[in-house]
Amino acid sequence: MVEKASDELLIQQIAERDSAALELLYDRYERQIYAFVYRMVRDAMAAEEVVQELFIRVWNSASKLRTDEAAGKISSWLFTIARNLSVDWLRKHGRKPLEAQEEGVLEREASSHSTEQEVEHKMLGEQMKEALGELNEDQKQVVELIYFMGYTQQEVSQRHDIPLGTVKSRVRLALTQLRKKFETTWKEGVSP
Repeated sequence: MVEKASDELLIQQIAERDSAALELLYDRYERQIYAFVYRMVRDAMAAEEVVQELFIRVWNSASKLRTDEAAGKISSWLFTIARNLSVDWLRKHGRKPLEAQEEGVLEREASSHSTEQEVEHKMLGEQMKEALGELNEDQKQVVELIYFMGYTQQEVSQRHDIPLGTVKSRVRLALTQLRKKFETTWKEGVSP
């Protein structure tokens, strides 16, 4: 099977009970979906359960999805299922979905944000991009993999053939450098 097969082709093959196609789809989306689910449930084991349940549903439902209508929508379908499963998990465990928990708070905050605050947030984002750009390539790589792509330090070590201690050192050094950069910025009177 070609690893660059389209999502639609993989769904067709999964509908025909091709487990290798499911494996490819899993490899393609598992990290992104896990990070998405984790942000909702805030529990690593629960996030893993939700991701596993999602791909079981894909296996069982692929034949029902008409791929001619779904072209370009497979990822949306996956994330919708992941969201629904996450909300179900939260309700089952007596927790409110994040958007329901914080709806009133977010509305109040949104209405209370001044133009000045919005400009400050944008400036902070730009400062963060600049600070990340000042990291060496090795540090930048591990920070992006761990904090933006959702990998664990162990996974970065295994997948990129870097000793675990080295991964931990790079993360620690990167965070120390970022902290110093922002402490300096704040001492100079620029508010976050």
